[in-house]
Amino acid sequence: MNRAEIIGWGHTRPVRRRRLAAATLVATIAVAALTAVAAPPPLRAQDDVARLIGVLLGPTPMAEDLRALSDEIGGRATGSEANLAAVEWALERFRAAGVDARREAFQMPALWLERSASATVRGQGVRSFEPRVAALPFSAATPAGGLTAPVVDGGRGDTAAFSRLGVNARGAWVLIETEPLRDLDGLFREYTEAVGIERRAIAAGAAGLIYQASRPEGVLARHNASLGPANRHPMMMMERAAAARALRLLRAGRALTLTARLDLRSGGPYESFNVIGEIRGSTRPDEVVVVGAHLDSWDIGGGALDNGANCAMLLDLARQIRRLGLRPARTIRFILWNGEEQGLIGSWKYTAAHEEEMERTVMASSYDIGTGRIAGFFTGGRPDMVAAAERALEPVRGLGPFAQLDVPIVGTDNFDFMMQGVPNLVGLQESANYGPNYHAGSDTFDKADLTTLRHNAAIAAAVTWYFANADERLPRHDRAQIEQLIGSTDLADQMRSFGILEAWQNGTRGRRR
Repeated sequence: MNRAEIIGWGHTRPVRRRRLAAATLVATIAVAALTAVAAPPPLRAQDDVARLIGVLLGPTPMAEDLRALSDEIGGRATGSEANLAAVEWALERFRAAGVDARREAFQMPALWLERSASATVRGQGVRSFEPRVAALPFSAATPAGGLTAPVVDGGRGDTAAFSRLGVNARGAWVLIETEPLRDLDGLFREYTEAVGIERRAIAAGAAGLIYQASRPEGVLARHNASLGPANRHPMMMMERAAAARALRLLRAGRALTLTARLDLRSGGPYESFNVIGEIRGSTRPDEVVVVGAHLDSWDIGGGALDNGANCAMLLDLARQIRRLGLRPARTIRFILWNGEEQGLIGSWKYTAAHEEEMERTVMASSYDIGTGRIAGFFTGGRPDMVAAAERALEPVRGLGPFAQLDVPIVGTDNFDFMMQGVPNLVGLQESANYGPNYHAGSDTFDKADLTTLRHNAAIAAAVTWYFANADERLPRHDRAQIEQLIGSTDLADQMRSFGILEAWQNGTRGRRR
């Protein structure tokens, strides 16, 4: 396809329109067949949601958008030139589709970017080697000449391991052994365990912390240091095989030293941007449905699964609504967030800047688990939202089965809407290959399941269209109800692990009354 065909879609010659209409009809018939058992009779061809679903299941520019974002722009850490390029790219894509779009500025609290990272391991009777390493976001930099210290075996980093180390941890690089990462459960375990490991290492007086990479074949990844911008210690990840070699040497009685050179850019507040594409409502324009995915990624890979795929999905959903000339009753805002990886900053700052609109925000949804099949939604500990989600999914029942998980979830851009009491949904996606490629050099375009991504787009379309047009409107919760949710679930533990519980408690984040 030429560029006009990729981003124009239906704005040029009649012959292209006829071909598109035929493709849409075939796709719509396919959806009707899929859903016939669950919801007879088949959806009418002129029904808005059926038309939208049908188009999204057919050929659209979605895959090309994802390829361009992940291959041409690549990793796009907030604060980087690549991130700014991604903002302009997204604006151009929305506008080319005829969607009103703007960038909305907000303040990021702290800059952190890696310029370079390297390490050398030495030991008496051991040939020195230079493992590949990556600094953890919000790691402290080393002096220009590097930081040299002994390496000690930190085992799994639990209390018993640091007790065994005792005073030997003081002034040393503590090397932590990890399990291979195979799935999303393993990823959540890594996050949870890191909080305790890092606090124990700091309390023990370690010079720095090294995690063995949990990915195979030299693949590196980034996880935020658990203290975020408050961290003052060097922390990094070392390629798995080299870390295993160092641990074997230590366990064989060899004394090792490591020199790390972490050249980092860090600083205070700076300006970043969310990208907002908006389709204004026809009869209730002041009521808003938010559909979000984060545009930023870490810079080691291409950010295809986390979260370019869902950005491309949202762009295409907006594009096809405009191309079909559909008119939602409520305003739909398609928001590509920034600063998500550094603490869900862009969505937080949006809820603060649009505080007066929270009462009129009917629903906020987030899509953030790669191209795994959407098997339902996290519904935030709201039984009324479970029932609404079930109704919203009816037109795509054939793409199920679906099951809602009615628990609150922290870790993506629904969070601050939830803390504002706004009904919210997070796509409950199958793990697929998301966990092993998360924040890693292997997060590249070829990992995306483009067929499942199209199915997910159809599901997101059905849910978005339902909330944009339904007569019902779920109530916003007040602070007392949110406190009740925190007290009756593990939400406080989740917030603590992400370092954002205190902000709720002191009233700087979330609904105040």
